[in-house]
Amino acid sequence: PERLMRDAATHASWFKGEAVHTRILFAAGCAALLLGACGSETSGEFTTADGENAEYSIDEKSGETSLTVSGPEGKATMRSGATVPVSLPQGFSLYPGSKIVTNTVVKQADDEATMVVFETEGAADAVIKHYRTQAEAAGFEIQLDMTTNGTKMIAGQRARDNATVSVTANSGEPATTGQLIIGKAKN
Repeated sequence: PERLMRDAATHASWFKGEAVHTRILFAAGCAALLLGACGSETSGEFTTADGENAEYSIDEKSGETSLTVSGPEGKATMRSGATVPVSLPQGFSLYPGSKIVTNTVVKQADDEATMVVFETEGAADAVIKHYRTQAEAAGFEIQLDMTTNGTKMIAGQRARDNATVSVTANSGEPATTGQLIIGKAKN
């Protein structure tokens, strides 16, 4: 697990020019997936390729993964799992009837990002409409609206604080799967 966590944290350096929450979410997602597949160690420490100190833990009962990375940009924390409480920014709510598959919350200094993966009986079009309405009401300009191979996606940015939002929905059997990512700088 330690090597896998180190690899995930190292891959986050690919996003050096991106917003911090983008880099951290990428690393967090990789780390959570890799740790979930491990099943052996439940905690450990390591140093990333960039010289940052990191520690992780996995709750054996809930499967929740926690990761903390400390480096020159400060400390970043991540919690990921199906039981991690969902706290969305003002104006956003889960699609009605959604079942949370996993929720990942990443915090670093002035940045915070949330990635919720969910399932619902609603159609992908309805999921996208729900989040588009909320995003536009919250001041986001939708800059991407696409459908590819049955997957629908929107993404946008809010000018006043450079917050970002993206939503992906894919209708399937037995349920539509969706992913909501919201990243924003704290004020």
